[in-house]
Amino acid sequence: MTQTHGGPPPEAGRPPSRVTVAQEPPGQTTTAGAHLPARADGVQLLGTAEGSGYREPPALVRRADGQTLQLTRLLYLVLEAADGTQDLEGIARHVSEGSGRLVSADNVRTLMDSQLLPMGVLRLADGSQPEVRKSNPLLGLRFRYIVSDPERTRRITAPFAVLFHPLLVVAVAAAFLASCWWVLMVKGLGSATHEAFEQPALLLLILAVTILSAGFHEFGHAAATRKGGATPGAMGAGLYLLWPAFFTDVTDSYRLGRGGRIRTDLGGLYFNAIVAVAIMGVWWATGFDALLLVVVTQILQMVRQLIPLVKYDGYHILADATGVPDLFQRIKPTLLGILPWRWGNPESKVLKPWARAVVTVWVLVTVPVLLFSMVMMVLSLPRLLATGWASVGKQQEMLLASLADGDVLGAAVRGVAIVIVAIPVLGLLYIVVRLLRQLVTGLWKKTRGKALQRTAAMTAVAVLLGGLAWAWWPDGGTYRPVQAYERGTLGDATRAILPVRERGELREGGTGQTVALWPAGATKPTRDNPQLSMVLVPVGAGAGGAAGAAGGTAAAAPAAPSWVFPFDRPAAPEADGNQALAVNTTDGSVAYSVAFALVWAEDGAPVTTANEAYAFANCSGCAAVAVGFQVVLVVGQTDVIVPENLSAAANYNCLDCLTYALASQLVLTLDGPLDGDSKQQLEALWLKIAEYGRNIRDVPLSEIQATLNGFKEQITAIVKGSPAADGTSVATTPPSAGPSGGPSSVPTSSSAPDGRPTVPAGAPAETFAPGPAATPVPTAPASQPAGGGQPTSSVDNATPAPTVGSGAGETVAPAPTTGG
Repeated sequence: MTQTHGGPPPEAGRPPSRVTVAQEPPGQTTTAGAHLPARADGVQLLGTAEGSGYREPPALVRRADGQTLQLTRLLYLVLEAADGTQDLEGIARHVSEGSGRLVSADNVRTLMDSQLLPMGVLRLADGSQPEVRKSNPLLGLRFRYIVSDPERTRRITAPFAVLFHPLLVVAVAAAFLASCWWVLMVKGLGSATHEAFEQPALLLLILAVTILSAGFHEFGHAAATRKGGATPGAMGAGLYLLWPAFFTDVTDSYRLGRGGRIRTDLGGLYFNAIVAVAIMGVWWATGFDALLLVVVTQILQMVRQLIPLVKYDGYHILADATGVPDLFQRIKPTLLGILPWRWGNPESKVLKPWARAVVTVWVLVTVPVLLFSMVMMVLSLPRLLATGWASVGKQQEMLLASLADGDVLGAAVRGVAIVIVAIPVLGLLYIVVRLLRQLVTGLWKKTRGKALQRTAAMTAVAVLLGGLAWAWWPDGGTYRPVQAYERGTLGDATRAILPVRERGELREGGTGQTVALWPAGATKPTRDNPQLSMVLVPVGAGAGGAAGAAGGTAAAAPAAPSWVFPFDRPAAPEADGNQALAVNTTDGSVAYSVAFALVWAEDGAPVTTANEAYAFANCSGCAAVAVGFQVVLVVGQTDVIVPENLSAAANYNCLDCLTYALASQLVLTLDGPLDGDSKQQLEALWLKIAEYGRNIRDVPLSEIQATLNGFKEQITAIVKGSPAADGTSVATTPPSAGPSGGPSSVPTSSSAPDGRPTVPAGAPAETFAPGPAATPVPTAPASQPAGGGQPTSSVDNATPAPTVGSGAGETVAPAPTTGG
């Protein structure tokens, strides 16, 4: 934090008793110098604020307790003349000359009586010092502890002022930006996090360096103050909001210009950058990745300090840039000035136009954010308390376990964790209690002497307290720790207090009630110990049906999804691939997909062709049949032969349905191109194979695999009979096939890196030694197999699908023929 005080408020509150300036008793003679107005001890006149955002810049005065006050020009002249040597008449003459306005002794008496005495800047009539009371804002620093007095602070921080030389500032800023980029975008934090948590000593070291760097941050503010010519004050620690914080009294910087004040505000951030650069140097020398976490903590500290909503460095930068020292004092005038009927009010025009615009934007952002944060804090307090209590309990168990094992460093880490958890929870309780106390006492004072208003105010407070009691009353889940499965959105926080009764509807991330069947004797899940389950949620079909029935006409049903299965659609085949994909979602129908392909590989290109057959069904009384047949002829020498032969058959939400997928593949390597006779034989055979594919619907499913194996034998015989057969290698990939009467997955086969297919046990496969390279033959695309035979797919809605029994390894019933 930059300052102990948020800025010079217009007044610091009135003392317990008011004392007027002494007048000469009638008929008595006043001795020289007796009963003359005089400033209180320790009051310093700082002069007019430079770079002010006010149309008429205020004058600044600092009391002995360090509180800085803003005074109008008239009040400042009165206080300036009240040096104990002039009476009221003399002070009036001084003020008249300085202000250019006629001021009488009675005017001076009124100003002292109503303004300066309550501020505690004048001695009382008997010459004693006034009782002063600092302003105590809700967002102020609490439980302050002075570590270094002003004299020691000035002595310690004086050498650091040289770090603000412009060349050093530019060099450090460039090194810091480069370090941030390298750590966050190049190196990363994975190894640093792992190393830190693997070694508790490093984690404690990081925490210690982070705390010390927070103290070094305050050195930056003090050194920047010295650099500008002002004098820093005491340094210490306290509690701000929910966390401990260091502070430095730099109220003397108000005597500086805008540039000096902003330098003071940025001094702490600059010293954070110095720490980050220094840590990068240490990492470079030692190689301990865990040290990089310190760089990240410096970045996080700087980001937090730049938040302008509360009194961090960002708030003071905004205040000093606009020349409005205490922005919170401008909240009420700014909000009132927005009202149209108050646009002409003088209070709305005390700021310069640009300063008023900036302050208005700040108020319109800060007030809603702080109010919303307070409301959410109050509503979430029970859950946060329960979570903190549970976390402390877990850390305590691990602390005791570490002590039992003799792990001192581990125990220290757990002890620090308990403190880190406990401090914000206790701070949260303190803020809530103090907020309620200020509300009650403030309303009580404002309604003094107004019985009706006090009754209404106290009634409203009672209603508020009753609502809080109802919201915080222990009721099952009110004080339940936050669980990992909860979303923690803003809507969830409000529903925790005002639950919304959803009409039997379950939604993702929500809570509700439903009926579930659980196995006897099984451990049932609870909120504290949930179990992973799948909940099927209707998609509102009933509502649409009801609406259609009521209207008497069939409402247009939403379009069915193109893919209804709980897995991704198979990817389209590659250029030399072959795929048969049969998908049936129509009740009482049969869907066929047949893909036959003859592929030639040449030029030593890698052979990675794939032959796939997929049959999926989501219907009732239906069937899906997919047959993929591929012949791959590799001409010449190639280094990579890794063909794939894949098939899958699956039913999803099916009743009385069949899926059958068969993938059959033959891979042959040739020393050279086929001769003319062999090529003609192969073309004639392929025409026969293509015709078979077109009429495969008329073939019983149990005969398809044997027929395709026969085609493979014929193709192999033709290739072997060719003069190019010397050294021919034959690899018969075993067919991948299987019928399914329920959800199933058909076994697949793959190839070894050397080009020989890897097959299941018992599958036929024969291999010949590969021959030397030869002239390749052009490759036929998979979607257009040589000799004809385009892959076909059809759905017959007139023919019912065959049924399959449940016995393992059954022969599939023949496919029905088409109706006439």
